[in-house]
Amino acid sequence: MTDIFSGLKIGFAMTGSFCTFGKCFEQAEILKNMGAEIIPIMSETASATSTRFGSAEENIKKLSLIAGKEVITSIADAEPIGPKNMTDIMVIAPCTSNTASKLANSITDTAVTMAVKSHLRSGKPVLLAIASNDSLLGSAKNIGELFNRKNYYFVPMLQDDCTNKPASLVAEFSMLPQAVESALRGIQLRPIIYHKPD
Repeated sequence: MTDIFSGLKIGFAMTGSFCTFGKCFEQAEILKNMGAEIIPIMSETASATSTRFGSAEENIKKLSLIAGKEVITSIADAEPIGPKNMTDIMVIAPCTSNTASKLANSITDTAVTMAVKSHLRSGKPVLLAIASNDSLLGSAKNIGELFNRKNYYFVPMLQDDCTNKPASLVAEFSMLPQAVESALRGIQLRPIIYHKPD
């Protein structure tokens, strides 16, 4: 695979949309194979919760093996990201509505929100891959706030089941490398929200 991201330092942060972990691991591996250095980060919930999509230990190990380094799982360990210039872009995949809402309101209470805050001190891009059943309900105003916030970009997303989950939005994870490239150029891929034809 091409090394178009050779030398690029990507913070790859995961939050608790566990059903999308498989797709996110796949994208982290693709980015690594494209030449990027992956700095792995997981929220405390993501790193400590076992589900039918994998145990906490398995998920941490998988991300660590992809990145080739230890996963950052605490606020204290995430704080040096900005001062030490550890990242060129911060990707949150998956990004829950809960995490997006915290970012919109400048709340720093997890390893991931601290990683973003520390990374943003230099005005570098943050790319969100939203995955949440609440995106078009109570969390809509917070996601909307981030649409207008400088340095924030989104992986294009779709209503994955608009009949049974009318408020759900899920990133099209296969577009993550393209979205990284665009965010680095200051461009938001569009449409941001779309619907796949039946």
